[in-house]
Amino acid sequence: MIKLDNVHVIFNQGTELENHVLKGINLTVEQGEFITVIGGNGAGKSTLMNILSGDILPQRGTILIGEKNVTKWATAKRSPLVARVFQDPLIGTFADLSIEENLSLAYKRGQCRGLTLGLKSRLRETFKQALSYLNMGLENRLKDKAGALSGGQRQALSLIMATMQTSQILLLDEHTAALDPKIAKTIMEVTNNLIRAQKLTTLMITHSMSQALEYGSRTVMMYHGEIIRDMKGDNRKALSPDDLIKYFDL
Repeated sequence: MIKLDNVHVIFNQGTELENHVLKGINLTVEQGEFITVIGGNGAGKSTLMNILSGDILPQRGTILIGEKNVTKWATAKRSPLVARVFQDPLIGTFADLSIEENLSLAYKRGQCRGLTLGLKSRLRETFKQALSYLNMGLENRLKDKAGALSGGQRQALSLIMATMQTSQILLLDEHTAALDPKIAKTIMEVTNNLIRAQKLTTLMITHSMSQALEYGSRTVMMYHGEIIRDMKGDNRKALSPDDLIKYFDL
């Protein structure tokens, strides 16, 4: 379970540029729950991701991941608990490393890392099996540099890397927004299949109202640093993308 209790984030506190980005966020994510997050620019969506990953520490409030109070933990300390895929396909992989070297690093997430794992035949078979799930032929290209892949292929590789080891929560930060519609649809299908197969607890930011309702079982809407709507069950099933768009005008 993930729990945020009265979490506040204030940038440039005490100055003329003070910006209260998150205003007392309260959110509980049950184990195995897949939540989509929507909201306009400046709503606080990415900051929500950043406080869960440890990239930003809150001024007030408590963050629990599993049984651990991680409120003051930095990103590196949280890495065994939190996996993340970013919007930019180039961020999640190292261009100058091969596919298998990237996967080796992901395999050792939260541990002392090295590249020697990529040379072991047993792990190569593990990597091939994971990549075959994508149906992109990457399992036959383990020696290729990640930089030689297309944006969609690199994002797919990032997704496999993020789910290579068990984590307490998977953060998807608009991970299909930079892709063309056809590739974005493929990545979302792979994402959904991985989440369901591994029963991953997931938080996904999206600007697509269709995605927000099609995937997961719960949708939260943010506005000016607050969660203003929490939609699930029959109420969520009755909504259309147009209904969500109308909420932005309220």
